Amino acid sequence: MRMFVAVVPPVQAIEDIAEFLAPRRDADPAVRWTEPYQWHLTLAFLPEVSARALDGLVERLSRASARRQVFEVTLSGSGAFPAPDRAKVLWLGASADPGDSLSRLATGVRAAAGKAGAAVEGGRFRPHLTLARLRRPFDATRWLRILDTYDGRPWAATTIELVESHLGQGRGGHPRYETIASLGLDRQS
Repeated sequence: MRMFVAVVPPVQAIEDIAEFLAPRRDADPAVRWTEPYQWHLTLAFLPEVSARALDGLVERLSRASARRQVFEVTLSGSGAFPAPDRAKVLWLGASADPGDSLSRLATGVRAAAGKAGAAVEGGRFRPHLTLARLRRPFDATRWLRILDTYDGRPWAATTIELVESHLGQGRGGHPRYETIASLGLDRQS
């Protein structure tokens, strides 16, 4: 199973971003905007999880999330992967309060997945929400200036979600996401 672990923004935050992007979605046919139902902050990407590892993965992720407190997330700023002048992905940045909350959560989630036998793929954690994918790399500086004007309201990250990704099975050929487990951040101060 192809899976990821993520923090999913609440409905109000998703609606706010969607409203900001609405007048911009048709401005450039080279930009393939992701759909609001797909928006999340990936903590760990798990390209292949075996069925026999799933129960252990959920158990370890549950313990990892229980060790973390609820924290605030703000979406603002923007960026591009791999770089602004040859962008293939456009994203909104995410910051947390306290400042290291997202990175500490990602570290715990990645360790839990590894201990459960699920290989974690990807480089250094960079908290972001993917907004668009580009057909070919191009200079996205103009788009980044526009996206940098977005400044979201803080919201509480209260859970992590283990999600199975079914490539090409969603609307318009996008992936279809199926939440396998929603696990609360439970540690008291």
